[in-house]
Amino acid sequence: MPRDQAEAIVLRTFPLADQDKIVVLLTSERGVLRGAAKGARKFGNRFGSTLEPLSHVTVFFYEKERNDLVTISGCDLLESFFDISSDPAANFALSYMTELIEEFVPVRSRENLAFRLFLSILQAVRDRVDVRTLTRYFETWILRLNGIMPDIRRCRHCRTTITESVPAWLSPRRDGVFCDACAPSRKEEIRESLGRFLSWVQTNPPAACASAPFSAEDIRSFEKALQEMIIFHLEREPKSRRFVKA
Repeated sequence: MPRDQAEAIVLRTFPLADQDKIVVLLTSERGVLRGAAKGARKFGNRFGSTLEPLSHVTVFFYEKERNDLVTISGCDLLESFFDISSDPAANFALSYMTELIEEFVPVRSRENLAFRLFLSILQAVRDRVDVRTLTRYFETWILRLNGIMPDIRRCRHCRTTITESVPAWLSPRRDGVFCDACAPSRKEEIRESLGRFLSWVQTNPPAACASAPFSAEDIRSFEKALQEMIIFHLEREPKSRRFVKA
């Protein structure tokens, strides 16, 4: 059986039997991958600390046909982000992001954008970039990568351009925003600044969030709209969201 390898980020682990672990990985070329690491819970096991959540690794594994789990045979640590989890705000935000990755990134996908996005986010968090802005950045890209970010610059019905003087209202069910005259309901107001933020995110890396041209009030105002879209498409609230809100 040939051995394969992939660059990956460990998202989480949980126990399997008495001495093994299930490891959930975001890989560079295979999307989300789940594997069994035999003996990983033994004292002095061969994996050491390489399977700690948020570790950037090269993982070696075997695959069997018709088996959802790969068998992890080895792991080399490339970069550790373990220390950033000591900050509660960063820890809760990253838990939320990893949950969204598992929900939105396809299993064994050949697309590597999600991997590069999350690795850049981890590096920015380590460099003490504002985690709230990074979370909004991440939510924006998760919606974009899945093709479910609506056009929020124009009313979906009459195509009126949304400005500070033209109120707009989000309707995830109708896949867009609507001006005051066309809105089927007026639950979640959309600010023109959100459109500017979405355009800014497209052309700037996560590290640029350290000097993003948006106020703290702006960033707070984007949160509910972005999460309304996520909740609508998940058909539930992410479990980790309540910790982020707290």
